[in-house]
Amino acid sequence: MYPVFQKFNTALFVLFLGVGSCESAEEKTSQQEMAANNVPSSAGKPDGMTLFRQHCVICHGSDGNLGLNGAKHLSESVLPLEERINIITNGKNLMTPFRSQLNPEEIQAVAAYTLTLKK
Repeated sequence: MYPVFQKFNTALFVLFLGVGSCESAEEKTSQQEMAANNVPSSAGKPDGMTLFRQHCVICHGSDGNLGLNGAKHLSESVLPLEERINIITNGKNLMTPFRSQLNPEEIQAVAAYTLTLKK
């Protein structure tokens, strides 16, 4: 490799190294503590859309209408929030229960998000 390119690559590496270390020690510690305690980085309620994308899209699809493995079309569902919470918690037919994967607040957030998919 040419010496000019070696110097350029070294300079780029040092630049990226410096940019990555701009966070203060307090910010890094706080982020590490939150990750270790499994606390969401944004304080407050769980994000139903994010949880839906993590756990539900594989069968329901991003718009709620994929229908894989008999998954119901959520845009057509007339179920009230309470029944959605029950189904997410306990499962139904081929749908897996999520009570061991999501806490009650997360289940409620997902159920509330599914209401937004209704057309």
